[in-house]
Amino acid sequence: MSHTFINDRYGSKAAFWRAVVDAALGAQLTRMAPPAPGGDDKDVVRQFVTEFYRVNVGEPYLAMLMLDEFGRDTERLDYLYQRYIEPTLALVVPSIERLTASGDMARVPMDVLFFAIIAPVGGLVQEPFARRLGRPEHPTQAERLARASALAQLVVDGLLAPGAAKRR
Repeated sequence: MSHTFINDRYGSKAAFWRAVVDAALGAQLTRMAPPAPGGDDKDVVRQFVTEFYRVNVGEPYLAMLMLDEFGRDTERLDYLYQRYIEPTLALVVPSIERLTASGDMARVPMDVLFFAIIAPVGGLVQEPFARRLGRPEHPTQAERLARASALAQLVVDGLLAPGAAKRR
């Protein structure tokens, strides 16, 4: 694509980037099952993390884009946060707040908690490094989903472990 095409069609490179991200992330989020309304807070957190990892395994390039953008304080990060991250997190924050208030989840700053959930997705999508750690050369989608499920269980079990609320 030429600069002329992008400018004629979208007005700017930034608008083109937003259009591509909207198309990709909008489709990805529709594949993420929302937490069951009125469900047990532990189940809500478990389902949220499991779905987050499952969806990112299906679209690894989007996860890599997001992880890359998280390291830059730019308009792109603002756009991603306001349009996608904040509304997605709003699905699980009330459950997390109730779990921490009741002592069923570790009391840590919200940024630490979310990095504990979000950062591990890198281990699911960064294939070249994962292969060096023993991942098969060409895992099947079923194997990728099994890894996503195992990672979700590990992360959530750690957050909800007995005595987690006492750790600081």
